[in-house]
Amino acid sequence: MIRKSTVSNFLRLMAVLAALGVCLVVRAQTAASPVGVWKTIDDKSGKAKSHIQIWEHKGVLYGKILKLIDPPSANPKCINCEGAMHNVPVVGMTIMRGLTRDGDEWNGGTVLDPESGKTYNVLLVMENGGKTLKVRGYIGLAMLGRTQRWQRVK
Repeated sequence: MIRKSTVSNFLRLMAVLAALGVCLVVRAQTAASPVGVWKTIDDKSGKAKSHIQIWEHKGVLYGKILKLIDPPSANPKCINCEGAMHNVPVVGMTIMRGLTRDGDEWNGGTVLDPESGKTYNVLLVMENGGKTLKVRGYIGLAMLGRTQRWQRVK
């Protein structure tokens, strides 16, 4: 026969372990989340170009341009964009959408390059303990794209 105190101690231990597990999962998801503000770094010039805010809504990531760094004008328009995005001001424009988590990466969405007006498939991977975001834009196969590494803004 199992004593009542043994069952009680077991249940307390399970509650503590469950709470620890939840804390660890929440901490891991927060540390590994691309949600936040990022400074984009151009992969060709190595110069900072903009600040992008990434947010999550119902498990899907989106990103918009918060500000341009050293812009040619106060707020240029997306003259090379097509359709509804044509001539839309770049600052405030949602350029990233539809990414969902797949293990350690976010994929399945698109990113718009306001300079060229082209839309690419995109893959995001957190690096450097959440301080760097690897952003891979591509058409077709991910291995045939370009990669930028964005820096988290404090």
